[in-house]
Amino acid sequence: MDLIGGKWKVSLLWVLAQRSARFGELRRALPGITEKVLAAHLREMESGGLVHREAHDEVPPRVEYSLTPLGCSLNEALEPLGKWGREHLLATG
Repeated sequence: MDLIGGKWKVSLLWVLAQRSARFGELRRALPGITEKVLAAHLREMESGGLVHREAHDEVPPRVEYSLTPLGCSLNEALEPLGKWGREHLLATG
């Protein structure tokens, strides 16, 4: 649970499941997240083996984040929970 604890980590998994993304793209995809929190979550998820960080040797520097196979499998495992939430929590709201 430490790997996905926090307000934004599951949302990051969902965004990165669509495609790899740069830091700014992730920030725009998650309105309300601060740069500090996004950077911290990405570091934690990278150290946990869920996210791959690829720094391209370019000027200006370009860094892309993507899910690792472990991150993809975690996303798949969370899908039934998301389905349950859509059926039960969104239906009552």
